[in-house]
Amino acid sequence: MIADFKANGGAVPESSGDGYTRAAPNAIEVEHIVKKYGDFTAVDDVSFAVKEEEIFGLLGPNGAGKSTLIRMMTTLIPITAGTARIAGHDVQKEADAARRTIGVIPQALTSDLDLTVEENLNIYAKLYDVPAKTRRAAIEELLETVDLTKWRNAQTKTLSGGMRRRLEIARGLVHSPRIFFLDEPTTGLDPVSRVAVWEMLTKIKSNRQLTILITTHYMDEADRLCDRIAIVDHGKLVALDTPAALKASVPGSNVIEAQFQNAPQDWEQRLRGLSNVTSVKHEGAGMFRILTGNGSRTTTELVEMAVQNGVDVKSLSVQNTTLDDVFVHYTGRQLRDELVKAYGFTMPSRPGMQP
Repeated sequence: MIADFKANGGAVPESSGDGYTRAAPNAIEVEHIVKKYGDFTAVDDVSFAVKEEEIFGLLGPNGAGKSTLIRMMTTLIPITAGTARIAGHDVQKEADAARRTIGVIPQALTSDLDLTVEENLNIYAKLYDVPAKTRRAAIEELLETVDLTKWRNAQTKTLSGGMRRRLEIARGLVHSPRIFFLDEPTTGLDPVSRVAVWEMLTKIKSNRQLTILITTHYMDEADRLCDRIAIVDHGKLVALDTPAALKASVPGSNVIEAQFQNAPQDWEQRLRGLSNVTSVKHEGAGMFRILTGNGSRTTTELVEMAVQNGVDVKSLSVQNTTLDDVFVHYTGRQLRDELVKAYGFTMPSRPGMQP
C-alpha cells in the first residue's frame, strides 16, 4: 500500500475506492520531509498529499511525530530536509503566503481567558487584517456556527472545556482560511463534547469547502471524521488509505474476543485451526483475540470445540475489524498501550503547542 502510494508521488491510491480522482488538485503536498533534533529523528522521510475539501487524519501514539509534522507544514519550525507545499506555496520559501491560507488550532486551549468570546474573535481577525465590515459579518456567522451566540459577551474563563474548544475552532476560521489544521482537537473533552466537535467540523468543512488535516490518537475519531488516514509510527508513515480500505487490508473481516477457563495448553493452536481464522493472539488470563473471515462460522465451531473439550467460555464477543486491528497489523502493537509512553524529549515551541 505504501509502496504504491510513494510510486505515485503521494496521489490517492487506486485501491482506495473513495471517489477521489488523480486529477483532483492537492491542497497539501509533503515530499520526503524530515525533522531532526541533533541525533534524534522526529519525522523520517514522510510523503503524502491531501486533496482539496478532504478531511485527512494523522493517526498515531503520542510522540509518533504527528504534531511535528503539523508544525513544519504550518511554518512554526524549520524543515530539516524535504518539501512541504500548502495551497501551492512552499512553506520554506513562501512562508507568509502559506500562512495566509491556513487556520491552525493547537492541542492546548490558547484563547485569552480574560477576554470575552467576541473579543477573542475580534482581536484575532484584526491580526489577519480582516476589514471591519467583513470582520463583523464573519464573527456573527461563526458564533452561530459554533453555537456560542448567547455567550458572545461571556468571559472565556467562564466557559466549559467543550465551549472553549468551539471558540478555538471559530477563532481559527475568522479569516476564512482554505486549509484548517487541528492538533488533537478533542483531547481532554468529555464524550458528549467530543461528538459535538466531530459534528461541527463535518458541517463546517461542507459549508466552507475546507480542507482539514487533523492529528489524533483516538481511533473512533479518525474513523468517524476522516476521508483518509495516514498511520504514523516512530516518525515514519506506515500506512495510508481510507478507513474502510485500511480495515479491509487486515486479514479477517471479524474479530472474536473470547475468554476461556480450563483451556488446555495447546488451546491457542486449536483456535488457529478453526475455519477462516487468520490470526490468534493470547492476551493473558485466558483471553484470546481471534481474527476471522467469517465470524458466525468461526464462533459456532469455537463453542462446539469448547463443549467437546470441557472448556468453559467465560465471555464471547464478535465485532467487525477496527482501526485498532489496523494499527496492530502495521506496527505490531496496540495504540492504547503506546499512549502511556512518551519520548523523554522536549523541543523549543510556541506556547500551547505539544511535542
